[in-house]
Amino acid sequence: MKKGISIFINEKLCKQCGICSALCPKKVLTQEVGCPPVVANLEDCIGCALCQMRCPDFAIEVEVK
Repeated sequence: MKKGISIFINEKLCKQCGICSALCPKKVLTQEVGCPPVVANLEDCIGCALCQMRCPDFAIEVEVK
């Protein structure tokens, strides 16, 4: 059974740098220039939390249940 994973993006803190979407090994996050990232493929997320760890603005939270 796959773990329940949730990804929360605080758009007020996000400065749209693209680090999270660039580092995601499963391409769960997609992002257009000048826009915050969008969780597009949550079912592919492995819960590594690289996006959360590397976000310079602490705008992403990954929760693995």
